[in-house]
Formats: sequence, C-alpha cells, structure tokens
Amino acid sequence: MTDPNAIQPSALDQLPDRDPEETAEWQASLDAVAKAAGPHRAAYLMRRTLERAEGTGIALPQLLETDYVNTIPTAAEPGVPGDEALERRITAWNRWNAAAMVTRGSKYGVGGHIATFASAAWLYETGFNHFFKGKESEDAPGSGDQLFIQGHASPGIYARAFLDGRLTEAHLDNFRQESGGNGLPSYPHPRRLPWLWEFPTVSMGLGPISAIYQARFNHYLTARGIKDVSASHVWAFLGDGEMDEPESTAALTLASREGLDNLTFVINCNLQRLDGPVRANFKIVQELEARFRGAGWNVVKSLWGTAWDELFALDTTGALVRRLREVPDAQVQTYQTRDAAYIRQDFFGKDPALVEMAKLLSDDKILDCFHLSRGGHEARKVYAAYKAAVSHKGAPTVILAQTVKGHTLGTGFASKNANHQMKKLSVDEFKTMRDLLELPIPDSAFVDGKVPYGHPGADSPEVRYLQERRAALGGPAPARRTHALAPLPSASEKAFASFDKGSGSQNVATTMAFVRLVKDLVRDKETGKRWVPIVPDEARTFGMESLFPSLGIYSPKGQTYEPVDRDQLMYYKEATNGQILNEGITEAGSMADFIAAATSYATHGEAMIPFYIFYSMFGWQRTADQMWQLGDQLGRGFLIGATAGRTTLTGEGLQHADGHSPVIAATNPASLTYDPAFAYEIAVIVKDGLRRMYGEAAPGEDPNVFYYLTVYNEPLPQPAKPAGLGIDEAIVKGLYRFNTAESAGLSPAANAARIQLVGSGTAIHWTLEAQKLLAEEWGVAADVWSATSWTELRRDALEADAALLRGEDRVPYVRQALQGAEGPVLAVSDYMRQVPDQIAQWVEQDYSSLGADGFGLSDTREAARRHFGVDAQSIVVAALAQLARRGEIKATAVKEARERYGL
Repeated sequence: MTDPNAIQPSALDQLPDRDPEETAEWQASLDAVAKAAGPHRAAYLMRRTLERAEGTGIALPQLLETDYVNTIPTAAEPGVPGDEALERRITAWNRWNAAAMVTRGSKYGVGGHIATFASAAWLYETGFNHFFKGKESEDAPGSGDQLFIQGHASPGIYARAFLDGRLTEAHLDNFRQESGGNGLPSYPHPRRLPWLWEFPTVSMGLGPISAIYQARFNHYLTARGIKDVSASHVWAFLGDGEMDEPESTAALTLASREGLDNLTFVINCNLQRLDGPVRANFKIVQELEARFRGAGWNVVKSLWGTAWDELFALDTTGALVRRLREVPDAQVQTYQTRDAAYIRQDFFGKDPALVEMAKLLSDDKILDCFHLSRGGHEARKVYAAYKAAVSHKGAPTVILAQTVKGHTLGTGFASKNANHQMKKLSVDEFKTMRDLLELPIPDSAFVDGKVPYGHPGADSPEVRYLQERRAALGGPAPARRTHALAPLPSASEKAFASFDKGSGSQNVATTMAFVRLVKDLVRDKETGKRWVPIVPDEARTFGMESLFPSLGIYSPKGQTYEPVDRDQLMYYKEATNGQILNEGITEAGSMADFIAAATSYATHGEAMIPFYIFYSMFGWQRTADQMWQLGDQLGRGFLIGATAGRTTLTGEGLQHADGHSPVIAATNPASLTYDPAFAYEIAVIVKDGLRRMYGEAAPGEDPNVFYYLTVYNEPLPQPAKPAGLGIDEAIVKGLYRFNTAESAGLSPAANAARIQLVGSGTAIHWTLEAQKLLAEEWGVAADVWSATSWTELRRDALEADAALLRGEDRVPYVRQALQGAEGPVLAVSDYMRQVPDQIAQWVEQDYSSLGADGFGLSDTREAARRHFGVDAQSIVVAALAQLARRGEIKATAVKEARERYGL
C-alpha cells in the first residue's frame, strides 16, 4: 500500500529550483501554522496569499472552488438606487398575480408553474428595474439587451406585463388557452406571442447554448461592421437542475475563449429539480462554481441574505463556513421545513464551536436565516451581483444565486419536492400569502372561492415607478420587435441563370453546385455581406475551402500565427472581420449560431442570410430540438444537409447513412424541405427562398420559414433546365415532368405499356437509367418526373383537404400535375419509403414506392443501392411487377428480369 505520508511526485520536480533553501522555509512556515493554529488557519492564509498574488498580477492558476459564502461581502455591496420600498411592492403584486393566474387556470386542467418564479422574483425584478436595456435604449437602439427567460418563470413575466398595462385580466385568464386567439402561451414562445417573447427557452439546455452564441453573434455583427451592438448585454436565466443538460455547458469555453463579457448567466440555485434535489448528497453551487471557473468564467456567488451577517461575524474559528461547506443540499432543503430545535441539533450540534454560537441566537434568528434569508431573495444582494457582472471585463460572468423554491407561497410549497407539480393555492393559503406580502386585498374580494387579481391602479406610485424605470432603460422588456425592414435587393440574375445550361460533359455534385452558387451570391455588392456561412467542421469535405481566402473565418483575435498552408491558393485565413463561422465539431453550436443569425432581422433589425452546411445525418437527427427552437423563434435561412441520402456516402456506414432526415424535417411546420436532383433546381429554390424570406413574400406566404435542402457528394452530369413556362414554379411547388420516353429519344411503340417514374435527389439518375432499360430491353415507355419536395406536395394537399371542408373547391397540386399521366406511378428516393409515401393518398393513379429502409451499411454506392433495392435494375423489376399486376405486360417478364439482373 502507498504510504499516505510519503511525499508524492510533483510536476514542479522537473523544473529547476534556484533557491531550494527558500522553498523549504516557506514549506516549514506552512507546516508550523498548521501545527499551531490548525489546518483551517493554514488554508485561510494560503487563500489570502493567492488573492494577493492575483491582485498584483502574478500569474497563478485559480482555485476552482471558494467557500460556501457570498463572493461580495456585505460591506462592499453598493446601495440599490431608486425606491426599495416601491420595488418590494411591485414584486409583491407580481408574485400574487403569477400565483393567481396559474391557480385560476387550474380549474380547466391546463397546468402552470408557480414555484419557480416565486424563488426567482427578485432575480428578474432587480434586472427589470435597473439593468435590462429595452429596444429604445440610447446605448443599444433597436437591439437592447437579449433576455433568455427561464421557461417555468413565464407567469411572473406575464404578471409584470399586466402591472405595466401590456396585458389585461382577460389575457391572464387565457393563460395556456390559446385556441381562441387571445391567450398566453405556456412558456416563452415567440411564434405564439411575437410582440413579447424573443427567445424560446423551455426546452432545457437550449437557452444556455443559445445565449452564448447570441452574445458571440453580437460581437460578430459589430466586428463585421454590420451594426454596432457592443452595448447589448445577453442575460440567460437558468435553473441549477437545467445545468445537467449537456447543451447547457457545451460552449462554456467558447464564451471565455472569445472574451464574451457581454454575457451573464444567472443560475437560480434553489437546489431542486423537477422532482427532488439537484444534488441530494453533494452541493450543486460548488460543482457549478468549479465548472465555470475551470472554463474561465468570472463567478459571483450570492448565497446568503443579510440575516447571516451576524452569524458570520460570530464565526471566529471558521466552524460555520466549514459546516456550510459539508452539509449536502438535500439537508439544506430539509432545514427549510424544520423547526429551530431540529436545526440547533442537526446543524449546530455537529461542532462544539457551533453549539456555543447557537446559544447566542434566538429561535426566530435561526428560522430567519435557514427559512428565509437567501442571497437571491434580497434586492441588495442581487443588485451587487448584477453590478459586478456588467462591470467585469474580459470574460463572461455566471451568478450563482441561492433561493428557496416556492418562496412566499407558504409552508405547503416552500422547498417541497412536489412543488413543481403543484398548480394552485387554496383560498386560505392565498390569504396567508397576502398578509405576508402586505397587499391591500380584502377578504371580500374572494368571491365564490375565486382568487382575485391584484392591481394598485394605472396611476398608482407602483405603476408609475415601474414605467419610469423602464422608460429610463429604453422601453418595456422583454419585447420583440419586427422592424419595418425594406426587402433586401434581389441578387444578380446571372448567379442563378448560370446553372440553366447544365454542366455539359463535366460531372458535378449538387453539393459543389450549391457552394458555387453561394460563392457568386456573396460577391453581390448589395447583399453579399449579409450571408453568414456556417460549418461545424470538414468545410473542405463540402468544397468550401475556396471561400476561406476571400471571406475569411471569423475570429476575435484575427490570425496570430502563420497558417501551415499559407503558400497555397486556398489557405486557412482567420480575420477579426471574417465572414465564415467555422465552429469545429459541434452541430449544437452551429445551430445556435444559425438561430442567432436567422433571427437578427428581429433581434437587431439587421437581416442576415445564414446557411449552415452539415452532414445531413448529423443535422435533424442530432439537433431537431434546436430546429424546433428555430421555427418558434421565427428564424429565416438555409439549412443544407450535405452528403445526403442513405447510399451516396460511400464506405462510411450505418451512422453516416441518412435515410430519414426528410421524415423528421416534415414534422416541423416552419421547415420547407427540398430534395433537389439537379443544379438548376437548387438555383431556383434558393432564389425563391431569398424572395420569400428576404424580399417580397406573396400574399398569404409566411416569410418566417427556413429552407432545408439536401445535396449530394456524387459527381454526376448536370442537365440543362427544361424549357417551358412555369418550370420554376413547378420546381418550387415540388413536382414537374423532367422528360417523357419520347423526349428522351427512346421511341417506344405506339401500344407500349407506360409508367410514370418519380424520383427525387440523387435517385433521379437511377430512374433515368431505368427509363432507358425499360425501353430498350422490355419495350416499356417510362416518363421521368422530378419530385423536388415530397413534403411541400403533402402540405399543399393537406391545405386542399382543409379547403374542401370549408366549402372551397380546390385540387391538390400533385393531382393537377399528374392529371392525365398514363399508367401507374412508381416513386423512388434515397430515403425510407415513408418519404415518397407522403403523397400516396392524393395520387389518382396506382401508386408504389421504393426506398432505402433499414440501417445503412459500409460498401460502394452500387452495392448499397442493390442491397436496398433502389438501383436502376431494381426499379425496372418493380416497374414491370406493377405493370404485370395491372395486366399490361406478361407476368413472366418480372421473373425473367429478376434472373437477368441477378436480383
């Protein structure tokens, strides 16, 4: 066994010690203090020495944890400007109305959360009264601060909007009852309440990462000269339990690495998650402090209220601080619910010095400290923390504010494990709460057991004060503004028309076609600077290295090194005003980037055009939750699923083979999903997307959508765009006839059986080969159709069905397009059959499909397509079988084809 007293090897052993005798004296002094005054005194002196070293600029690694006390001593706290008494009354009204709103709605069974805002009320109120800049702020006009509100605290935000006149009692009574058109969404949902909410946050973990990338995007906008938003501050309100989500802490080092001192996390540490303690046997505050300090953040702890000052002053031995550090969170929660005798025995009784301290404390003092006095419940403590955060330069700040979940809601709520699920208070509990908050609400206001809303009056001192404070800070908050932006000028037609003629004898992958299009669009004098290229990694895989030298990769430090490929034409170039966001291996971070850019038109009044290119398999499958967030936040832009399809990415295997992203994308109402086959289709779709999202949307069109385009890495001939009126419209709608057997020069017999082959994406090339085989070897005439969007076809058909129910006569576009097309329809895609089957019920002809269902596998494209039964020969056999079932060819042809092709 290892001797615990033996001196362990140290990393310092490998460094020369120029004065070993001096080193030994320091070590001996430390040993002497520890022996004479105890190890706690020695630790205190070491901490003081480290503080002095840091204060004098000596470079030393920081400790990851500090004692379980407030970072800012009471004596160093700045006074809160304004009228604290009025702020207490404003907070009391908001606490009351938040609880009343949820309780009144509980009779309808719609739910709601009370305890979260009860614990965090002062965290919000202090910010609204003194820190959060509005959209009309002189420092940040049109932008203000960006507030990521904790989703479960939304009732408190509604209550404040009611107090300042932005909401009425009718609104509050329609909390979680939106179908009538005058309701309030359960959580921050911009799509449902677009004048109030800016950022959807209730999908836990997405708020933190979005806030980081929003702060980073603010720096990006400023550095590129688009808009100076350096005065905007990003505030993210989070729960301590929420920090368990991997996305919550995924980008902490990005924030510190890029010096995002425009960002503050406020973590409400009420020590409870949804059904119990966050860290029952440990201390979540200490864990979070270590994590954030290790990531390079400035950490401010606001744990204890002023009632604790007397106790800390009595702690001459350090016993109190030691005891606070060792008590697990679940026991702190228990103290909140127990009497003074229990606390005396269990907390103070563990140390003789604490026993003596407790003798000096009354029961009321003990209960005040352990039941009520928390740093997050006192405006003075919160103000000091916020002031420290906005004053800190060079790094982001996290505030760890300790609170009690269910504070002021009574003994039935406070710190109870079940309080997240408790949706109402009884009338008696409300009356107790009223007395505690000292609100002038008479018993007679409780009519038939219904709790009343409370309002001091539109001209009351409270409301006037609230509105004056918000006016001084730049208007109401939170608030979302849809700026009256002029449509962006249309890009040069030349960029799109260059794809009309095709690629001739050159094979071009559609991924490369998209990148070439963007390369031309970013050169546009009017709109080129507004493109925001985003790539998680492997930009060279997607052919984007050609953009490096011309656009540059954004870095706040520029390029402090000489790139290894500097002598090459397409070298790796970073710049402070770089346009490309090259995020490394983080799809979640890239999506957070995309959301910030896609909503800049509202957040900052500056329309940006983001495109995010990624392995299609690692988009919707990994980050579909953020894509819902994007839709909720009314984001606009282009998502590009590259190396798409289940069989086009050769050799990579199961986890890289995307056979289902269009299925997931189809579930998102804001996503316009396209699977283009040819370069000219991409050009048409992108052109239409720019018109709809950034130009002149047609009547009835929602501009708040985003486009998902799948592109492929398989170099293939790119044909010229077919001539004829309406081809662009048909491409956008989702379906057009690419050719007929006759126009393909196949000369079918006059009485030949005919079939319609409908393909999408890369599958169009297999259908074209099958078209030729059917004609030359089986005498069957096949027409080939390009289905650019199965999903848009389905949505149009669903809208037509809904119109029929309203008495309107409307035919789905897919039925119109295929009207009169002879023979059955066989649909083919490189995705699971569920994708083309989306339109089956609206096709009048006999309908069948082929697709790549099941897990992917590693092999060549040809072998994979044969495995899934989607190659040209498999299409031929399926087409013959479909015709044979109809009696249009002999059944023996199917068996003969299978044998000929080895199927």
